[in-house]
Amino acid sequence: MLTSLKQEKFMLLALIAAIAAYPLEHWMLHNGQMVALLAGLALIGFIVMASMRVAHHAEQLAEKVGDPYGTMILTLAAVLVEVVILAIMMSNEPSPTLVRDTIYSAVMLDINGILGLAALMGGIKHGEQSYNDDSARTYSVMILTAMGVSMVVPEFIPEADWKIYSAFTIGAMVVLYTLFLRMQVGPHSYFFSYSYPEKRRKKVPEEEHAPAVSLAFSIGTLVFGVIVIGALAEVMSKTLDLGLEGTGAPPVVTAIVVAAISAAPEILTALRAALANRMQSVVNIALGASLSTVILTVPVMEAMALYTGQPFQMAMTPVQTVMVFITLIVSAINLNDGETNAIEGMTHFVLFATFIMLSLLGV
Repeated sequence: MLTSLKQEKFMLLALIAAIAAYPLEHWMLHNGQMVALLAGLALIGFIVMASMRVAHHAEQLAEKVGDPYGTMILTLAAVLVEVVILAIMMSNEPSPTLVRDTIYSAVMLDINGILGLAALMGGIKHGEQSYNDDSARTYSVMILTAMGVSMVVPEFIPEADWKIYSAFTIGAMVVLYTLFLRMQVGPHSYFFSYSYPEKRRKKVPEEEHAPAVSLAFSIGTLVFGVIVIGALAEVMSKTLDLGLEGTGAPPVVTAIVVAAISAAPEILTALRAALANRMQSVVNIALGASLSTVILTVPVMEAMALYTGQPFQMAMTPVQTVMVFITLIVSAINLNDGETNAIEGMTHFVLFATFIMLSLLGV
């Protein structure tokens, strides 16, 4: 028991921060903009701590149940974090473009950031890294369809008809995800897995093995971590909004923060997988997270818009649309042969750097 508590010290610190944040919220919000900004950044740090433990337990689940189930659990947990944070931030200070910018930022971060950096680092260490190209093609075409339906077509929908199209979008995303889930865990699950050759490993005496952690404990800690992250996010959103107010920071910065928080567990897991020469896990995490973000976040937030009667601005800007299409075209070319390398990773990472530069310029 004591060993388990020591291993979960980051989670415990995040829990203590969440418990302390609520009684201190008034003080953080009424002692100047700098105090609010520093408090917001500190809370983001505690959120990342909790995310690291979520990533650890997601990896343990992946080892126990195997791909694609393990990475599916991780991506679903990340999307849940994102939806919770978005819902909290929209209830505190509604922004018509926050949902759109967060989904766009998440896709850029997942495909260009996570996949790009992982393929770059893994390629430098291992050369070419193999994976199942069926998964990459399936993910790519579904991401393109989901983003096209939910974030490109709305630009051409008359304002008077937004409720009808919003309801259609919810139905379309639910149907897409239902089919995808059936493929991922059903008869076509082999699309999302890869048989790695067995490696020779040094035999470790039985007593030197790390103590086994139960499946129930990993799931429970993962869910608990998501709850702690959501609790911290509620206070963080208020302090960060106040801290950035009047600084001239582009509005998309908040969306990038939300996307980065939800993707933190995925980043750590993907980089470890790439360095361990397990590129299939990276593909499942990066592309699966992008698809899950679009296909699950959109219907939840659209349903919220229908309930409140206040529509969000879901149509991407011309620059965002161009960046998404370039990303998906490059992804389709790079992920078409079942192997990644450092050059392919660098192309995606340059696109990620371009996304950051455009965001800082407010474009």
